[in-house]
Amino acid sequence: MPQVDLWQWSLDVPEEHLHQISESLSIEEMQRANRFVKPRDRCMYIAGRTQLRRILGRYLGRDANSIEFTYGTYGKPLLKDGPGFNLSHSGGRAVLAVCEQTDPGLDIEKIRPIENAVARHHFSPAEYAKLSALPNSEWLQGFFRCWTRKEAVLKMLGHGLHMPLDSFDVTLSPDVSPQVTRIEGDDPSRWSLFHLEPCAGWVGALALRDVLGSTKLVWRQGESAGHLYSRHSKI
Repeated sequence: MPQVDLWQWSLDVPEEHLHQISESLSIEEMQRANRFVKPRDRCMYIAGRTQLRRILGRYLGRDANSIEFTYGTYGKPLLKDGPGFNLSHSGGRAVLAVCEQTDPGLDIEKIRPIENAVARHHFSPAEYAKLSALPNSEWLQGFFRCWTRKEAVLKMLGHGLHMPLDSFDVTLSPDVSPQVTRIEGDDPSRWSLFHLEPCAGWVGALALRDVLGSTKLVWRQGESAGHLYSRHSKI
């Protein structure tokens, strides 16, 4: 049975401790961190990448700073000699999916107000019709179910937003199981989608492709970013 480990942690870390926790990052990662305009975005990126390296180090039996990533055409990080993984963060929280059998696609979002025009512009006509048919009290949850499922598919493929969001359909109604129902150039039955609720106020989705049989999802608690700078803390 394929298993996906789901690690989650907070990205809040005092800025004065950034240098200490960033010691495991590569030169390229630090260069990217320094390009963030907002200090909080820079802090969260460093906390996310540091914990990513620490967790993957456990699977590989290596120090975090020895891990080397390769990158796909559109920038998706990969490991040549390790498990498939995908990291997502929103609203100061991160979730990492790790799978030995395949490359997962993962997206989480903190639920927040969204204008109807966003759905009308990005969703397919079929998805927008389903969303519009929901009661007003369920619209926001329906939006984020649809959004995270679509993002998870794109992230599994490694296309980012280079693949149009309206080129495939996913389910979004609360009484319908997560599914890909249409995808251009592919068979929807090859896809598996899972609805995630990392914690109160966040929603997410996991996408897998060509995985046979049942899949076991295991939630694991990563240390908070606030403890990353403690020299005695371990994940």
